[in-house]
Order: sequence, then structure tokens, then C-alpha cells
Amino acid sequence: MKWIPFEKTLFVCCAAIILLCSTGVVKAQYVIKEADVAYDLYNYDKAIDLYEQAYKKKESLHAAERLAFCNQQVRNYKQAESWYAIAVKLAESRAENVLNYARALQNNSKYSEARVQYLKYVTLNTTVNAEQKEIWLVSCDSAASWMKKPKAALVDNQKILNSKTSDWGTAVYQNGLVFSSDRRNAVSEVLRKGKPFLKFDASEVPDRNVYGWTGNGYLSLYEQKSEDGPVTLFPLHVPTDYHVASASFDANGNEVYFTLTRIPKKGKFDSKRIQTVNIEIYSAKKDARGNWSNPVSFKYNKVNAYSVGDPFLSKDGQVLYFVSNMPGGKGGTDLYYCCREASGDWALPVNMTEMNSEGNERSPAVDQQGNFYFSSDGRIGMGGLDIFKVIFKGDHFGGIENAGYPLNSPQDDFAYQAISADKGYFSSNRLDGLGSDDIYSYVMQTVLAFRLEGVVYKKGTSEPLGDVVVTLQKTGGGNLKVQTGVDGRFGFNLAESSGYGLTGEKTDFRRDSASVSTIGLTTSAVLKQDLYLEMMTLNKAIRLENIYYDFNKANIRQDAARELDKLVKIMKDNPTMWIELGSHTDSRGNEQYNQWLSQRRANSAVQYIIDQGISKNRIEAKGHGESQLLNRCAKGVKCSEDEHQLNRRTEFKIVKY
Repeated sequence: MKWIPFEKTLFVCCAAIILLCSTGVVKAQYVIKEADVAYDLYNYDKAIDLYEQAYKKKESLHAAERLAFCNQQVRNYKQAESWYAIAVKLAESRAENVLNYARALQNNSKYSEARVQYLKYVTLNTTVNAEQKEIWLVSCDSAASWMKKPKAALVDNQKILNSKTSDWGTAVYQNGLVFSSDRRNAVSEVLRKGKPFLKFDASEVPDRNVYGWTGNGYLSLYEQKSEDGPVTLFPLHVPTDYHVASASFDANGNEVYFTLTRIPKKGKFDSKRIQTVNIEIYSAKKDARGNWSNPVSFKYNKVNAYSVGDPFLSKDGQVLYFVSNMPGGKGGTDLYYCCREASGDWALPVNMTEMNSEGNERSPAVDQQGNFYFSSDGRIGMGGLDIFKVIFKGDHFGGIENAGYPLNSPQDDFAYQAISADKGYFSSNRLDGLGSDDIYSYVMQTVLAFRLEGVVYKKGTSEPLGDVVVTLQKTGGGNLKVQTGVDGRFGFNLAESSGYGLTGEKTDFRRDSASVSTIGLTTSAVLKQDLYLEMMTLNKAIRLENIYYDFNKANIRQDAARELDKLVKIMKDNPTMWIELGSHTDSRGNEQYNQWLSQRRANSAVQYIIDQGISKNRIEAKGHGESQLLNRCAKGVKCSEDEHQLNRRTEFKIVKY
């Protein structure tokens, strides 16, 4: 099975196919060719911008497919869903697009819609076996059920640890935590200067300190020595200038295992060819002064053949769990363990056959009670990687259980680390996080005193809406999601003294939002809050009120800015929406001048919106002059000022969502 990339894991960051070179530039005559170059170099962030430009110039299946795939690779699931929805409708679209569309819908909690697409894919691809079909369909059904009955766990985003990049994989070390992050740091950038680098950019002078797949820095180990303390680089000297991550310590903190990438000295690397760099496990020990030794390569590394990673060292230091795509496995990456022999060497790896699937297993871990945890994308789950638990029963392991919601989400959930019987950490790229991957804490709860209940309606009617993804976002914390049934109803358990944001989203509808709070409530209560979603219509003009300009000018006044801010919010709330913003004049004055002035005003409004953080590819300015009057007031017709004012307007049309 093909290696599946995840930016949070070393296997994304390190086992990806990459280009090693120091110079060179690819000059493309057309935007689509430039986009293809970026795509072939795995520079997905740059490719997205170029493919969007190409699609605006000429709609094509190639651009839509690539936009969908690139967004999926960088875990922008909403955009991936939007582009796959377009791709599957275009002529000559491949069956694979239907499968990926189903996965994107699943990642966005749209389980009933995902189920429909999985069934469609099965009819298009008769080679799908019954077991795989069952995994897809039961996953959709189970996830929807789990979200309606979440486990009593309080999940919080650890903002003191997280950055705007990728942060994941906690390990307990002394009185603090060690974790992985690809935030930029000056130390590694100085060390990397003048060294070979992993090239994902066709630019003549690409940035050596940026990992092109993600657009972030290279992974390093960081530590927080005490709760609420500062985050600093972990003082480990490693034989690489690239990725270092996924640390695991013994109980005393005297031995550490971790993963890294390096360019092998043996073998020839052709700077003009695409190469594969696998990842390896290394270890280090503390000396009497508390300094870490030079790292030692794991006995079963084979960098020119396969990857090994995600090490977890048992607290007594006698068992090492890890994952690998070495030959003889069951799926993409399998779980293995080695036992330490009396000599101190590691015995041959043992494949954990019963726990492996045809997908990818990741992040092995063991808690204080001996229970085993891992993540997998090859079992019945909510989408992406799910965390699974295997209970230790004295002399053997029991059945494999999904950890449930909210520890798992429709996105990737991995790197589970238990601190005690009722609390710990895990990592996730779930939506509304601070960066691409974030570290979360969890605490199991025994009492939930507050409940939120509501119904989602189609705006302007009393018709309830099914298949709406309702998200409850705790202020300063994590989120919960549920999908409504045909009755439109939803419900959540709430924590004491907490504020929440509530949003509802459904394909082809503008989302609605509201706020709820238990702050100040002293007795248990059921809170009520309904949502109202408005159906979106393509190419329907929607007027923006109170957009006024000074005579003969096109600058944005403060009163106009307040109205444009409302459109900015709509576009931020609906990130897959593309619009055309049009400006109109009345019929008075020269026709050519009116056309010129309306285009200037439209350009000013669009630039204001872009300046608020909206991508230039999502909005287009169109000046209409006096060509689309709403009433009888053409040239030569006597009209009141109010009638002329009706024609002087700014509108927007949704052209894609």
C-alpha cells in the first residue's frame, strides 16, 4: 500500500518523495504549468495559489482535481471538499475523485453525505471488497452515533504549547513535557546554512529553512520544564539538520528514543532526480553530569530501504514499540515491538499482527495500567487517524476499542499520552485549532450539569434541516460536533462557567452562528438555542446596503468599511465561497465615465476585502456603470433623487461555493 502522508508525523515530513538540489529554476509559460511544477515538487501551498489562478482563467478538470488533492494534503478539508464536489461533476472525472470526495465529506463531519459517495464509488469500482465497504459505511454510521453521545471528557487546546505551525507528540520528561514542532528557530537555521537541503520550490533561491510541503520550518524537539513555563529547544545534539521529533523516555528520564531524517552518507544522491529519504530511530543516554550522549542509530534502521519511527519506550526500558513500512507488513505502516536482551541489544522486531490493518497504524503508547494505545486509519473510525485502546487483562490484551468522541474527531487524532487514569494528552489537526496540528489535554468528567439543545431551521421557514454539522466551540478550548437528523435537532453537554460559540454548516447553505454561556449559572439547566441557515444561490445579486462614495471618488469611507466588513465575515465563515463584487452607477453623466468610475469603486471595495485577509483568488471586481439599472431612470428620464439612489449600488454574487 502506498505510504500515506501526514504533515504532523515524521512520515509526512520525512518519508515523502523529495527533490534534493541546490540550484535550478523551472520557467513555465503558463500558470497551469507553473502550478504543475510546484505540485511535482510537493510544494502544495504554492500549487494551490497557482491552480486557483489557472481555474479562474479556464475551468478544467485537471485544475479542480489538483486543487482538491493539494488542499487534502495540507489538511484544508473544507476547500478539499469544495473542489472535489466540482471535480466529480466534470466530464471525464475519475472514480478516484468520488472516493476522495467521500473522505473529504467524512473529514468535515458530513457522514450521511459521505456514505452516499462511498456507495457511489463502490458501484464505480467493482474491485472494492466487502470488508472495505463495511469499514467505510459503518464508520459513517458509528461516527454520527458517537457524536450524538460523546464520552464525558473535557478536551482543551494547550495554547501555551501550540503555535501557528504544527505541534504534536507529547512525552513526559522529569516535571515537564517534551514535544515536536516545526516552528522556525534561529539555532537550527544557522546550523543548516550552507548544507544540502530538501527542495520543494522551483525558485532560483528557495528558502533552505522552509519545508516546502507544509511551508513551515523543520521539526525539532521542544520542552516545557514546568506547567505554564516557557517553551525552549530541547538540548539534544543530533546528526541531522532536518527533522527531529517523536521523543519517548524511560521512567527516570535517562534514556530517550526519537526519530529523525538525515541525508545518508552512503549511496549516491543525484541532485537532479527525485529521491526518497526515509526516517530512522535514534537513541541517547544521559551521562553523570546530566548531558545527553551522542545519538546512536537503532539496530533495525535501514534508511535506504524503509522507514522506522514513532518510538515508544516502556517505562522499565525493556520494550520498544515503533511503526515501520518494512517488508512483510500488513498495511502501510505497521506496529512492531522489540524486547531488550540481557546483553542490552534489541531482539528481532515482532509484528503486532492482531492490531495492524491494511491502513496505517501510528503512535504506539502504553499507560500506567498496561493498556495499549495506537492510532489507525484502517479501522472503523470517525475519519483520518483515530485513537484506539486495547485493555490489558493481566496476561493478554483484550479487544480493540475506538476511544470515541471527543478524543477522536473527523480529522487525524494521534500521539496519545496518558498522565494518569483520568487525564493525559493527544495531538490532532481537528478544525478550529491554533495551527495545522495542535496538542490537546483531556480530563475525564463524572458530572455534566448543563445541557444545550436546539433545532436548525431553513431560514425564513419552519422547516427543520437535516445533515447540518453543528459545532460547539468552547472559548479558549476545544470543540464538539454533531450532525442533525431529519428533525434538525442537536444537543451538547456544557461545562460550568464557560462561554461557547455555536455554528451550523450544511452544503449549499450559508452558515449561522450564535453564542451561549453557563457563566453565572448556579443551578443545573437546559439551555435553548436554535440556528437558521440560508440557502445559497449561484449568480444571484445580493445588495450591500449603505455603500456610499464621495462625489467623483472611489476611496472606501468608514461607513462603507463597516458594511464591507459584513461581507468579509461571510467569506471567512464560508471559506469555500468565491464571489464577484459589482459596482453600479445611475444614468446621469457620461456613460464611459460611469463605467470607469464604477470599475474603480469595485476595485477599491475588493482591495479592502483582500486587505482583511481574503485571498485575491476568491473575489473579482466588476464595474457595470449604468448598464444594469433597476428602474425606469435611463438617460433623459426625469426621476427623483431616491429613484437614482436605487441604481447607485454595490452588490455581490456567489460564483462558487
